[in-house]
Amino acid sequence: MKIVAKTDKGMVRESNQDAYAVGELPGEVAWAVVCDGMGGAAGGNIASALAVKVISDKITSCYNEKMKDSSIRNLLDSAITAANIEVFDMAVEQPDLSGMGTTVVCAIVRDGSVYIAHAGDSRAYIAENGCVRQITTDHSVVQDLVDKGQITAEEAEHHPNKNLITRAVGVDKRIEIDFDQLDFGDKSTLILCTDGLSNFVSTSELLSDIEDGQYYAFADRLVKRANKNGGGDNITVVAVSK
Repeated sequence: MKIVAKTDKGMVRESNQDAYAVGELPGEVAWAVVCDGMGGAAGGNIASALAVKVISDKITSCYNEKMKDSSIRNLLDSAITAANIEVFDMAVEQPDLSGMGTTVVCAIVRDGSVYIAHAGDSRAYIAENGCVRQITTDHSVVQDLVDKGQITAEEAEHHPNKNLITRAVGVDKRIEIDFDQLDFGDKSTLILCTDGLSNFVSTSELLSDIEDGQYYAFADRLVKRANKNGGGDNITVVAVSK
């Protein structure tokens, strides 16, 4: 398993409120978590960093090679739920952090399968056989409008409320988490990213930057591409390849 990652504040923001962590587990298993914080100059940084730490600690301490598919799902669900509690409680205890929260997308890759959990608009893509598929569905106001048929997917790309999300870690006592389990074959690449990438890099551009198979350059190329296309937000990219 090959893992590369990069984060960058972009061309406009003064600070980087994204956070990520990656790692490997016994049995050629890879894991990754990406968060995009929100809630003021300090709050976003704190929410994303705390969520990444809690989720990372949960994955590395609780995973074992004998886990069934359902147990991996429960592990990711409980990790995000634990992060939600920690971020929410901190925001309640410290009034200056009120309203902080973070998106999350995390994944475990093993034995030809990928397990993905997310809340918010940070995304997971899978590239294979010359195609890129968006796996996650944004939890956002604009995506809700698309789902209801009130606007088209093309109109959503430039909608003024594109940044308004409907789910995030830490904003409520409870959080609803979406989960996906998919096949992950040889020569497949999983991309986890914040909206600083997805809002500035098209899927065709994403594919062109990774189709040569030089996995060690994937994250760096995509961050550079987002910055070249405006870099209007913090950018974080994790790429996991077989």
